[in-house]
Amino acid sequence: MKNIKLAMLTSTLIGLSCSSAFAQSKTNAWEGAYGQIGIGYEIYSPSSATGTVITPYGTFPNASSGQNADGLTGKFSLGYNFGINSSYVLGLEASMYPGHSQSASTSSTTTTPFSSTTVNGTYRAANVWVVAFIPGFVIDKDRLAYLKLGYSGGTIESSSAIFSQQNISVGGFATGLGYKQMFSDSFYGFGEVNFAAFSPKSVTIATDAGTINSTTKGTGTDFIVGVGYRF
Repeated sequence: MKNIKLAMLTSTLIGLSCSSAFAQSKTNAWEGAYGQIGIGYEIYSPSSATGTVITPYGTFPNASSGQNADGLTGKFSLGYNFGINSSYVLGLEASMYPGHSQSASTSSTTTTPFSSTTVNGTYRAANVWVVAFIPGFVIDKDRLAYLKLGYSGGTIESSSAIFSQQNISVGGFATGLGYKQMFSDSFYGFGEVNFAAFSPKSVTIATDAGTINSTTKGTGTDFIVGVGYRF
């Protein structure tokens, strides 16, 4: 039992020594792990799309568009800053926007030689996530400015009078700018603006009126403020 206690004490002392050595070996104050939570405002802007509707009577052109989905949003992030030198860090961060955006209206118009029919619906962006590299400039031990470059993904949920809810996975590049300011030994406040552009995604939807072949894409912008903890 004594040997076990001695081994545990030795292990603890070694761990503390390593932690102390690691802390002393940091290239700057912003090196290390962090977690943060923020709230803000988001704007998702869908792009107009053209496609076709295949019916028993032939194939006809279809055009669709949607309004912006604007509203409040939240964001959770975990990351780690690798120290490059006393003035720069390179971070790796994973973020999640839980839930979904506000719903916005859509319209889809099919044109035949004899008529033009418009069907209205709704859509929203849901479960958006981002993985990004974050080059940061260390202003001093209390201030950090940074750029974000990465990839964003999510789900577009849409429905209308002629088809039930469709969940379409989308993805594309993401970028952003931000600033962090310490207000205690470990806690900081931050503000950032983020932008994502989702690549075109082919969509095929079977309806009672025919099969719709189209594309979906769009851009998202958000403005976030929040608090974080620097380990």
